[in-house]
Amino acid sequence: MATITANGIAISYDLEGSGPPLVLVAGLGYSRWMWHKMIPALAENFTVLSYDNRGAGETDKPAGPYNAQLLAEDLSCLLAALGWKETAVFGHSMGGFIAQAFTLAYPEKVSKLILSATNFGGPRHVPVTQEALAVLMDTSSDPLTRLRNGILISCAEGFGERHPEIVEEWLNYRATHPIDPAGYQAQMGIGLSLMSEEACFEHKLPAITTPTLLLSGAEDKVVPPANVDLLKAAIPGAETAVIPQAGHFFPFEQPETAVNIVTKFLQKK
Repeated sequence: MATITANGIAISYDLEGSGPPLVLVAGLGYSRWMWHKMIPALAENFTVLSYDNRGAGETDKPAGPYNAQLLAEDLSCLLAALGWKETAVFGHSMGGFIAQAFTLAYPEKVSKLILSATNFGGPRHVPVTQEALAVLMDTSSDPLTRLRNGILISCAEGFGERHPEIVEEWLNYRATHPIDPAGYQAQMGIGLSLMSEEACFEHKLPAITTPTLLLSGAEDKVVPPANVDLLKAAIPGAETAVIPQAGHFFPFEQPETAVNIVTKFLQKK
């Protein structure tokens, strides 16, 4: 782990591997740890930069709310501080919002774009399912039970039964690295700021000419995979991949499959 000052805040990051550059942009409330099952294999072919977004992990958490453009500027300043001129960008969920904002603002810095388990905001995206929303908004049980239920509803059906060891690892990490409530709330502002017709990315995405991969889990109840088709209609020439038996957290559920899809896309000439 290293820390560098960029855009007026201290940003915590890791660099692993060698080869063409690839930056990983984490989702809501997650540090770079969310990528820990994918990074070792990605680092066999790429120089992988993972970092904690403003408001999460070991990066500074100034008062919010935040927006996608602010965190895209954080990323731009981080890359400049590291001397990176151009990189592939892989953004997951909220990180997908940041990746969209970054690519639109700094197209010359993006060699390839991967939008993962995300949407374009606005009134026409496909929202979280009612089933998942009920679980994620539940406050009637104790914190550990709520966390476990939130993990299970966000993953594919039966994932917890098939991989109890991963769920326990996940719970233990969250117990020893609790979310900063103020930072989490500030990051929530990113999605909320994109809900209007004027603010969303939908009508801006046709400007993206960067080769783009749209990636989703087939059983994602948090950001349903129907959003892939909507994004594909908006981004010229975008490719798609949907991972079977995977939900919103396929970086935990199906890391090998995800790495193979991403590597094939990034190495394509």
